[in-house]
Amino acid sequence: MRSFTEEQNMFREAYRKFLETEITPNMPKWREAGIVDRVAFSKAGSQGFLMVWPEEKYGGMGDDDFRYEQIVIEETVRQQCGEWFNTLHSRLVGPYLYKYANEEQRERFLPPCVSGEKILAVAMTEPDAGSDLSGMRSTARDAGDHFVLNGSKTYISNGILADLVVVAAKLEGAESSHAMILMVVERGMEGFERGRNLDKMGLKAQDTAELFFNNVKVPKENILGEPGKGFFYLMEGLAEERLINAVGTIANARKAFDVTREFVMQRKAFGKKVSDFQNTQFKMAEMDTEIEVAQVYLDYCVEMHNAGKLTANMGAKLKLLGAEIEWKMMDLGVQLHGGAGYMQEYEICRMFTDARISRIYAGTSEIMKLILGREIFSEDYKSILS
Repeated sequence: MRSFTEEQNMFREAYRKFLETEITPNMPKWREAGIVDRVAFSKAGSQGFLMVWPEEKYGGMGDDDFRYEQIVIEETVRQQCGEWFNTLHSRLVGPYLYKYANEEQRERFLPPCVSGEKILAVAMTEPDAGSDLSGMRSTARDAGDHFVLNGSKTYISNGILADLVVVAAKLEGAESSHAMILMVVERGMEGFERGRNLDKMGLKAQDTAELFFNNVKVPKENILGEPGKGFFYLMEGLAEERLINAVGTIANARKAFDVTREFVMQRKAFGKKVSDFQNTQFKMAEMDTEIEVAQVYLDYCVEMHNAGKLTANMGAKLKLLGAEIEWKMMDLGVQLHGGAGYMQEYEICRMFTDARISRIYAGTSEIMKLILGREIFSEDYKSILS
């Protein structure tokens, strides 16, 4: 039995209705436009569905229970509105403006983000630096009362819409390749330019852009935390980032299961329903089991995260598990749809292409295996049975 409070169940119902009325009907036109309308953020903010965790003085509910974001992700996925990257704004980027910000910065940045007036993005990835951030080439030079930022970023989600971008850059003059700085670059700053809205395989309504920084003067009032420690700030958020990813992938796997189940119960071949074939039953039985077991581990990890006990290792296992199960279900879903699964008019087709990125972003499946493999063969490894 999943553990949600009565208030959280009420929050789920309210958020589900919000999606049904304000977001889901608009998804087709936003996919056609290649970008979600800003009004999605402002409407969500006005009803309390963005960044629920900040204290009331910043406009939030003041409840940091991750299950609220879990509800948001699950319902967004089930309504097939996943291209609206509200969780990137609310729970991936937003916390940087609290954890590493001083009170003046919190008061300046958080309220407009909670309301949806300002949209957030984070810029780490570069053409030659993805999972390996030490390969980053963007630099920030201390110039007295400001830093001068130079470089470029790519594959930045919310890159076109974002008003505030948390940018990671190497601290110029530092000896360590891990000496980085996090700074808030604001829309309109001189030298800050956006490239094209990148044409992706899937997630068509989600804006993904290139960002360019040419001698951008970033005031020291926009620096988060201590210069030089940015790399470690980024690492601190990885476990939650992977948890967020897994909530989405496992919910998406379940959605694909439901879509496929409905289809095979209606579709006929050789005079009987596709669901009557033993192969269909066996394959769907396997997936139902795998998805349910993954959901149990996910809910356990949410509990651990709320208790401050979610480790990087647990996050890596969960991210790997969720992404691989999602892809396995998508592939099976298309296969059981037959030729229909290859047609855009069927939901499973779009779900298939949208899901392909899951094994890449937030750390590839290969990187997750590398992390886990290193721990398995370290001297500190302990079996769960020991």
